[in-house]
Amino acid sequence: MATPIAIVMLGTGDFALPLFESLHGAGHRLLSLVTQPDRPQGRHQELIPSLIKQSALRLGVPVFQPEKVNEPEAVAAIRELAPDLLVTAAYGQILSPELLGVARLGAINLHGSILPSYRGAAPVARAIERGETEAGVTVIQMTPKIDAGGMIAIARTPIDPDETAGELEDRLARLGAPLTLDVIEKIIAGRAEILPQDGSLVTKAPKLRKESGVIDWTRPALDIHNLVRAMQPWPIASTTWTALPWTPAGPLRVIVHKTRPVEGEGEPGVVLSATQGDLVVAAGQGAIQLLIVQIPGKKPMTAAEFLRGRHVQPGDQMGDGSKSAP
Repeated sequence: MATPIAIVMLGTGDFALPLFESLHGAGHRLLSLVTQPDRPQGRHQELIPSLIKQSALRLGVPVFQPEKVNEPEAVAAIRELAPDLLVTAAYGQILSPELLGVARLGAINLHGSILPSYRGAAPVARAIERGETEAGVTVIQMTPKIDAGGMIAIARTPIDPDETAGELEDRLARLGAPLTLDVIEKIIAGRAEILPQDGSLVTKAPKLRKESGVIDWTRPALDIHNLVRAMQPWPIASTTWTALPWTPAGPLRVIVHKTRPVEGEGEPGVVLSATQGDLVVAAGQGAIQLLIVQIPGKKPMTAAEFLRGRHVQPGDQMGDGSKSAP
């Protein structure tokens, strides 16, 4: 390995954890982990530290959690550490030119896509949602513009047809850690080659919202299957079930964890089959078999378990025809 250097790591999401621990294991001097403040989580809105913060505390790496990392006080605090390099991954804030200029070797970022495709907050989920068959990670030289810096290294991997965003992101994080270590060695040795991104090939990966997982049954079955995969682990795809004839209780929200595209034909959202654990719903093209579902407040269950507890029958309506949010 090249000579160890002093690094400040900026990261919050689980995607950043393998890289953080790899930097520590490689012998680099981690001056600090800069991470987002703890946020209320769960039903009881408890302040739960992220996995990367827990790792930093366990490894004895100082943790800095500014609300706004570009505020003069935060930039001054990081500058005072005198890092050789800033390394970021899934941090959650855009870095200002002042902050990017703090380290003598600049700043690099590990991004969860093959750039220039899928710039933005949700590259893995959006790639799966749009039916991509290949994913990857890119190490870039950071600039003030989001994910637009020059590319230093790329690693690619196929996407399994049933792989969820959470599963793929875990794989990409493990793929990206050694790639970033190799980039750091090249930077130290002055051998890093930086290639500009082709602006004509840029696609965006906007942040997920709660509404992003609402199933639009007018879409083809494969698109719906991809949406279900893309929305895990958050916000998780969902629809509503309305029994026929209509009852005063109204539609019941159904969270959808696992699906399979199948053959079938009917009005979009209409239940085609609901017998012996076989729950099939018509899509705009083809049909979707619901395999694992959940009722709010309950644990996920198989379609057979769901059908035993509720009188679903062919002709019932799933969803209301509204399109999912961007």
